[in-house]
Amino acid sequence: MRQESCDVLIIGAGPSGSVAAGLLRRAGRGVTILEKEAFPRFIIGESLLPQSMEFIEAAGMLQDVVEAGFQFKCGAAFACGDKRAKVDFRNKFTEGWGTTYQVQRGVFDKVLADAAVRMGADLRYLHEVTAVDVAGEKPVVTVRGEGGETYQITGNFLLDASGYGRVLPRLLDLECPSDLPVRQAIFTHIEDRIAQDPYATFDRNCILISVPPDETDVWFWLIPFSNGRSSFGVVGRREQFDARENKEQLLDRVARTPNLAKLLRGAVWDTPVRNIIGYSANVKALHGRNFALLGNTTEFLDPVFSSGVTIAFKSSDLAVKALLRQLAGEQVDWDQEYAKPLMVGVETFRAFVTSWYDKRLQDIIFYPDKSAEVEHMISSVLAGFAWDEKNPFVARPDRRLASVQAACEIGH
Repeated sequence: MRQESCDVLIIGAGPSGSVAAGLLRRAGRGVTILEKEAFPRFIIGESLLPQSMEFIEAAGMLQDVVEAGFQFKCGAAFACGDKRAKVDFRNKFTEGWGTTYQVQRGVFDKVLADAAVRMGADLRYLHEVTAVDVAGEKPVVTVRGEGGETYQITGNFLLDASGYGRVLPRLLDLECPSDLPVRQAIFTHIEDRIAQDPYATFDRNCILISVPPDETDVWFWLIPFSNGRSSFGVVGRREQFDARENKEQLLDRVARTPNLAKLLRGAVWDTPVRNIIGYSANVKALHGRNFALLGNTTEFLDPVFSSGVTIAFKSSDLAVKALLRQLAGEQVDWDQEYAKPLMVGVETFRAFVTSWYDKRLQDIIFYPDKSAEVEHMISSVLAGFAWDEKNPFVARPDRRLASVQAACEIGH
């Protein structure tokens, strides 16, 4: 079997892998990326958060993203029956980016991957990792190449950015069940034709999250793109769906949700409707001997606040900072420098996800008389600044959400 070696080996060319590669290349480190798929490929998770822009910029990829022509995004709109609310990410507690983009992930991920190659990364598409050995001094990865040839590659360090593929969690028995309920998403892309409807009031600069008043733990996303198309989907508990075809269920739910039925009455449903069941995931450890997990490989919560890509970028930023120190010969405590800091934001998003489904956060968002201070603090978290512990909604998210929701109830 052919043997190779490299400096830093990355599994997966998605957002976390490409940004990690960019950060490493800017620091002068060699990078080899192994990607099982051919790009571009279809994937959801299309509504970015402003915090993401900081990491794209740090990785040297900002111009690539800006010039790609994606849909500008400055906030999130919410609808539930007759209730409406909007969160403007520019009005936030934490300093930093207040705008971002809504992206077709196939295009976006390819833009980042191409940028990593431009910066000198060795990116190998259609190369699948079949085995991993981390028992020795350096991690050894067995790979099936594009032509079927098998080879081994040894790196000084291994970063798993395989996302939903979860390569190291599967191969190293790191997977453990999520404590979140099993939910299902049914989704597609559509030609939305909203701009052609003179009666439609819709801001393409925002993601729209719609909630049926009689089923507040179900929600729809509508993410407009810059080309007149949108990503559209519905999320609920598995038992809230039935055995009908995905498209039939999705159209039926739209018909029963008046604001969406009106908004999408001219839409062209021209793309296969897909579904994912039980997407939430967790792991026993975020790192081990000369390896670390990035992005959705670590833990995936829920798509409701579009936190996946932001967590992925943050994990890359933290891991690369620790890794560069280790490769320079310094002693690194990966728990203190990577796992614990990363989990600050993950736990903040987890509290927001939980409070969305138990309706506490919905009550706050739709409450019309919130203070500007509360609005700015919530906007910061929803904009992705979930690691700013100066924000009370980050430092003590559960307690703060409960107290504000109670005040909203009294206000009613």
